[in-house]
Amino acid sequence: MARRGGSRVRTRPRSSGRTGSGRAAGVGADRAVTKPRAGVCRTVILGARRRWGRMTARATFGAELRRLRTSAGLSLTELAARVHYSKGYLSKVETGLAAPNSALARLCESEFGTPGALAALVPAETGKRRTRPDVRPSGLPPVTADFAGRDSETRAVREILESDGGVCVISGMGGAGKTALAVRCAYRLEASFADGSLFLDLRGTSGEPVTPAEAHDRLLRILEVPADRIPADPDDRAALFRTCLRGRSFLLVLDNAGSTGQVRPLLPAEPKCRVVITSRSRLPALDEAEHVSLGVLPSASAAALVAALTGAAPDAALRIADRCGRLPLAIRIAAARLRAHPAWDVAELERRLADETRRLGELDDGERSLAAAFRLSVRQLEQPEARLFGLLALHPGPDFDVTAAQALGSLDEVAAERLLDRLHQAYLLTQPELGRFGFHDLVRVFAASGVNGEDAFRRLADFSVATAERADRAMSGPRYRPEVTCPPGLPEVKFPDQESAIAWFRAEWPNLVALCRRAGESERCWQLAFFLRGFFYLTKLWDPWIATHRWARAAAEAVGNRWAAATTTANLGIAYVDRGDLDEASQCYRQALREYREIGDRHGEATALAHSAWAEHYRGNHEQALRDLRSAADFYDLTGNRRSGAITARGVALVLTALGRPAEAARLVEETLAVFEELGLELDVVMGLNCLGWARFRAGDQPGAESAYREAVTRAEACGSTHEAARGYLGLGNVAAAQGVSEEAAAQWERAEAAHPDLDPVTVGEAAARAEFR
Repeated sequence: MARRGGSRVRTRPRSSGRTGSGRAAGVGADRAVTKPRAGVCRTVILGARRRWGRMTARATFGAELRRLRTSAGLSLTELAARVHYSKGYLSKVETGLAAPNSALARLCESEFGTPGALAALVPAETGKRRTRPDVRPSGLPPVTADFAGRDSETRAVREILESDGGVCVISGMGGAGKTALAVRCAYRLEASFADGSLFLDLRGTSGEPVTPAEAHDRLLRILEVPADRIPADPDDRAALFRTCLRGRSFLLVLDNAGSTGQVRPLLPAEPKCRVVITSRSRLPALDEAEHVSLGVLPSASAAALVAALTGAAPDAALRIADRCGRLPLAIRIAAARLRAHPAWDVAELERRLADETRRLGELDDGERSLAAAFRLSVRQLEQPEARLFGLLALHPGPDFDVTAAQALGSLDEVAAERLLDRLHQAYLLTQPELGRFGFHDLVRVFAASGVNGEDAFRRLADFSVATAERADRAMSGPRYRPEVTCPPGLPEVKFPDQESAIAWFRAEWPNLVALCRRAGESERCWQLAFFLRGFFYLTKLWDPWIATHRWARAAAEAVGNRWAAATTTANLGIAYVDRGDLDEASQCYRQALREYREIGDRHGEATALAHSAWAEHYRGNHEQALRDLRSAADFYDLTGNRRSGAITARGVALVLTALGRPAEAARLVEETLAVFEELGLELDVVMGLNCLGWARFRAGDQPGAESAYREAVTRAEACGSTHEAARGYLGLGNVAAAQGVSEEAAAQWERAEAAHPDLDPVTVGEAAARAEFR
């Protein structure tokens, strides 16, 4: 009972009241809530079954992941480092407490080499979508199952994408595996992006590259922007794209970009987004990006990929990898060719790839072609770049500089540098060091196919002969050289001193040797060999010296130049005697002497006679050697040839030392040193000093010998003669041994071995003396 305004009002207990036909609130309502209906019960049971099914699927995936991991000998920490998922997450996946995803499955399959083993076990996701799903939206293409190497590049990409800028350009030549690396890195990192990843092929090297406006249209549609809301104006599309990304976290993979202009409008302004770009161009103008340049695979990684795809043994895998240029695409095509031909074995594949002229044709599996990949790169070039690209393939050497490109392309320096830089940016040329360029082997084969450049090669040969002649003149000083004529307009390399000439020869001699061989039976062949001889004598590069002079002799005979044939033969003899092959040397000298006499060349005859005397001296025929050397010296005195006369006198001194007249020999050498110094013949000065040290040593003048040898070592190292430096060190060791200072002797002999090992005791007296002490 209650009062309202003084009146009594009776109230009924709420627990027993009814309102019409409805149930009153209270206890009855509680019963209605707790008593299950049949439909609700079925829903709860089905939900539980689904959850139990998902948990069972998770457990199955986790158990298989653990089995594969332990079989591979990996700890959770090691696997986490490889796939870039946390150790805690992987532990929960293995125990079934966390849901796996398809990206994790593909990465782990790739690490274990078990394609398909985990992807089929990923549980299906059902039920209400959570705000932060385990599986983010992914527009990435499938990851490559077999992936070798690229560890350092993978780390570099990850570091860039985790930095503040977050724009990474992966560039490389066609077939280097840029897309595979980008997609692999994207799979490993996409879990860090709340809104997933976007992938777009820009077709930058195809005939119809995607324009920025078309790219924005496709990306906006992927972002679920209705078609009628996508503006027609390109700038408005770009603005809408940036707006759609504001506040969101996406990883964008822009594949196969052709230029900076194609990708710059696609870069998001949102700092939480990151971008990976792949391109066959280096895209240097993309200032906001950091760059990862992709070269060929390391030998071991390339061989491992071959072995994984073909089952080849290690040696065969390494050879196949090398013949595929260590390019992932070429290796995959080769493996596909093997799979497509059941009758083939690895040896047959290797045999087919052995022929360089057929190799590009073999690297075509019907759907992929290495030549087609290169052709797409060339398609981006302007006409001047494409023309030079083909002409450069005519260069037979391992690399070349700007002046060689000028000669081949008939270009000035500025134009040549610009075109070379463009070809390098397009990954059609390599740059092994500053100022030098080269080809990947398979790119060279592609570039040379169908090129008819005889005029260009002739310009290169003319330029090389003219430059080698100038370099030899700067390096070797005054000596007789045949007159060569070259057309005007060739690039000119200047040599202000001996050091610059030697440096040029050191850089260019492999190219000059290749050019000499390629020149065939022509005047340029023997001329190149002639001008290389001085450098080869300095550096003791006997094998290329002998090879070039054999080709040169055949060329001189083919063109009917008897003087060139005789001179080349005599110079070939010098190489043989310098190497210690006295029989071959004597045969060359006899032939050269006969040819000089037939053509009436008295100077050549005297030179061949003097050279022949050296061989007789090394054989021990000292008296005959002395007669022949003095006969040649008389001719040089008569004709006023001071250089050749002094060189011959040095030979006389060596013979006199062998004949037991070292004091007389020492006085004679001292006279020759003055001539060499006056003429600026540094190498001859060094050889004279060593000869003087040898004569004094044999005369018992150890302090005098030591003085001569020390000066010889200093000047030999300055002029780049490791042979004469080693000879000087040997002499110093012999002097120390003669004085009973064994530790000093051993130290000097060790220096000699380091400078130029295994000096021949037949041709180097100091080496014979060391053997006596030992």
